[in-house]
Amino acid sequence: MVTAKRRRARKAPPARPTPRKPRIGLALGAGAARGWAHIGVVEALTAAGVAPDVVTGCSIGAFVGAALVTGHIGDLGPWARQLDWREILSHLDLRFAGGGLIEGDRLMRFMSERQDDMEIQDLPIAFGAIATDLATGREVWLREGSLFRAVRASVALPGLVSPAASDDRWLVDGALVNPVPVSLCRALGADQVIAVNLNSDLVGKRAARRRGRSGDRARREVDSSGSNFLARLTKDIPSGIRGGAERFFVQLLDGERERPSYFDVVADSISIMQDQITRSRMAGDPPEVLLQPRLGHIRLMDFNRAEDAIAEGRDCVERILPQLEESLQLSG
Repeated sequence: MVTAKRRRARKAPPARPTPRKPRIGLALGAGAARGWAHIGVVEALTAAGVAPDVVTGCSIGAFVGAALVTGHIGDLGPWARQLDWREILSHLDLRFAGGGLIEGDRLMRFMSERQDDMEIQDLPIAFGAIATDLATGREVWLREGSLFRAVRASVALPGLVSPAASDDRWLVDGALVNPVPVSLCRALGADQVIAVNLNSDLVGKRAARRRGRSGDRARREVDSSGSNFLARLTKDIPSGIRGGAERFFVQLLDGERERPSYFDVVADSISIMQDQITRSRMAGDPPEVLLQPRLGHIRLMDFNRAEDAIAEGRDCVERILPQLEESLQLSG
């Protein structure tokens, strides 16, 4: 007699978990006026279908990053493109005390006129800014609290913008410790980081650019202006020395053929420092994608050259688009 064999009921294989989409981080580096290139980078990334889940910024990178996470990046580009020296200087509040030539209050008023301040933890996109504790030299991650205050601290360029007070501390520009904040991107949950280094094209190229300085353009703007807008910057200075202070401000930008100006020295020193720190930090924590716009022709205070910087930011992304797609699997 043939007995039927009982077939064992096969268990259904466990369902495979749906792969989680990698969280993309965007680390926007320091670089003063060269930071307008971040606008072009964001434009090109958006066109390529890249929407960051995490945004971190240092100095000008924090300023542009704040516009991105609050949905105002589309307004920032047109405004930056129309800047001339008269408007640039109108946003500066020149001082000869307080730890910097520029107080920074007008910059904050400018931000508040265009968008509402928000708590960082309430933003629709994870955001963080980098600053430096002036007393201890430690890196400070600004991940909660007022967005405006975080940006104000991160842009406090030593020697130019006065330090920002925060919880019994004085904070200055984060570029002193972490010019391209890849590490903060990862701490906020980014799996893949796109980093933008604005300073890779600078060191060793200063002498060729010494002529055609920012100060020359500033002087032309001052001379051609119908109203003495420098007087607004120096209104708190006693009238007896106000004229000299106005000339002094322009001369800060305008060096001589034989020797660099004040801003030349500050800009060159900061560029060297940022380049060396960035190289060291990148060696220990490299991003998945590194964007390095060619910005050696744009100086520290050339905020009136936004069109050039934005165009190079876009071009930088387009040059490495195949690598970007492969690294982030955009075409898959």
